[in-house]
Amino acid sequence: MKSKFLRKFIAFTAIFIALLITFQLYSSPFKNSENQKRIINSSFMTMRLELFTSDINKTVNFYQDVLGFKSLKSNSSTYQPIQKGQVILGIGLLESLGSNHYFNSKQGDIQFGYGVEIVLEVDDIQLVYNKVKEANIDIESELKKQPWGLTDFRITDPNGYYIRVTSKE
Repeated sequence: MKSKFLRKFIAFTAIFIALLITFQLYSSPFKNSENQKRIINSSFMTMRLELFTSDINKTVNFYQDVLGFKSLKSNSSTYQPIQKGQVILGIGLLESLGSNHYFNSKQGDIQFGYGVEIVLEVDDIQLVYNKVKEANIDIESELKKQPWGLTDFRITDPNGYYIRVTSKE
């Protein structure tokens, strides 16, 4: 009777250990680690646009004076980050880029921002539009309600980057 009990106990223990090991493997952070590497948790992502220019001060002043951005701390004379709300723009000196950089300034004629539209959503579109008008900034497209329901206007910064300022709703 003792040996029958002992065999059952050993069999139960072996099954229990096997289940425990299986559970540990399937709940392990290493399970499907290749698949987990491909999943990006968007709640940890922010966005910073870097705009390259030959005149950092002129560009920073435009974004500060016209659109209300504030300078962030920078330890570089060739790069100045600015921020408004959740938007961060890094203003970089074009000439400081290395010769092998994608935006090499020695490539000849460069149209800044070609194919990119920087969209800034604001709470009070009329207020921002009035401020841009008061600053005598050339407006590419006047303030108007679009067919998709938002109201916007379009401008370019001193470097030619195309900006659409739009209502949130």
